[in-house]
Amino acid sequence: MTSVITLLTDYGLEDGYVAACHGVIAGIAPEARVIDVCHLIPAGDVRRGAAVLAQTIPYLPRGIHIGAVDPGAGGARRAVAVEAGGRVFIGPDNGLLSWAVHASGGARAAYELSNEAYFLRPVSPTFHGRDVFSPVAGRLWGGLRAADLGPEVPLGRLVSLPEPTSLLREGSVEGEVVSVDRYGNTQLSIAAGDLQALGVRIGDTLGVWLGRRQLSLPYRETYAAVPPGELVAFADSAGLVAIAVNSGDAAQRLGLPPGAHVRLSPTP
Repeated sequence: MTSVITLLTDYGLEDGYVAACHGVIAGIAPEARVIDVCHLIPAGDVRRGAAVLAQTIPYLPRGIHIGAVDPGAGGARRAVAVEAGGRVFIGPDNGLLSWAVHASGGARAAYELSNEAYFLRPVSPTFHGRDVFSPVAGRLWGGLRAADLGPEVPLGRLVSLPEPTSLLREGSVEGEVVSVDRYGNTQLSIAAGDLQALGVRIGDTLGVWLGRRQLSLPYRETYAAVPPGELVAFADSAGLVAIAVNSGDAAQRLGLPPGAHVRLSPTP
């Protein structure tokens, strides 16, 4: 028996979708502790869901982790259970789980969810979170083996999102916007350690290139270190560089969607 079941979805909180998943789990595994990771992932934003899950998973107990950001539900994509680092990740094979699996030490085995004996019946083609992922999680919590869920999937055939990358060269570091949170803070793929390698310290000023635009931003410990409405760069809770506006929305002000290219360098 594992310790927890977690849920990450793009279902929102205005409807009963999340409650339905909780109800299915409670009906099968009433003693299971369920942790809601997030249900406000932007609709269909697999990349944002992958980032949130991967950055949260180090702080969650080992258990069964459901990811349901699934724009391909009802289509040709398969549903999988992936074992990694003593955890089981359940969700669509669309890359959503891939960063969290990597953060857990890499996949040990994967299985297609095809044994309908463990699903709710009938299965809605548009609500696998309720009818497939939740009942499977409840049964795994109770001792079902992942290998009983369906045929093994070769690990090399699992869908993986490209890992965010950064590149140090010629006195600067290049990266991309990994995700944008609800405050409009833009998290970059550039680690704080990359800036340290360039000699940048807290209190310095950063040169920031956004396409053809160039900005100079203060590099501080937190957004509160600058006046309200001012831009600032800082190392966030995941150890990555973020650009924010104190009491504002940096993504909107700068036009920085996920995937946008960014280059940082120290200034004289």
